[in-house]
Amino acid sequence: MKGLADILLLGDERLYQNCAPLTPKDSALITEMTRDLHNALVEFRDKYRTGRAIAAPQLGYMKRLVYMFTDDRSIVFINPEIIERSDETMELWDDCMSLPNLLVKLQRHRQIRLSFCDENWQRQEWELTDDLSELLQHEIDHLDGVLCTMRAIDARAFRWKPTPNLPLE
Repeated sequence: MKGLADILLLGDERLYQNCAPLTPKDSALITEMTRDLHNALVEFRDKYRTGRAIAAPQLGYMKRLVYMFTDDRSIVFINPEIIERSDETMELWDDCMSLPNLLVKLQRHRQIRLSFCDENWQRQEWELTDDLSELLQHEIDHLDGVLCTMRAIDARAFRWKPTPNLPLE
């Protein structure tokens, strides 16, 4: 099973590649990816005290799948695509599991309309705003080989984020 140690880090060439779509024939692979993505996300949270979603290419799976785990609820987005973006944008400090100690200041659309298939291959269309809009834009960028560093607003839009001091168990 893959986990935290398997998350690809900034500079790994695979992070800059476009991912291939999934088909219903990929059900066993989707199950494997979802298990590994969940494990990596939970391990990342334990270490860094942050993390809501992860994209398949961050574990070396070059497929169009995003896994989100918030408030004890998991959602699998198969072949997600943004079909509409608001004109209104927001500026924020973005973080990423592939560059865990770096924050990048960038612009994201405040609202998006997202189309994807769920785990039952049912087509879904969601309208997302603010933090969820930003989150899914970030993850879909991963599927397109785009990292948040490539969206920095300028050359000074980077900040170091230390790893939280955690109590020894």
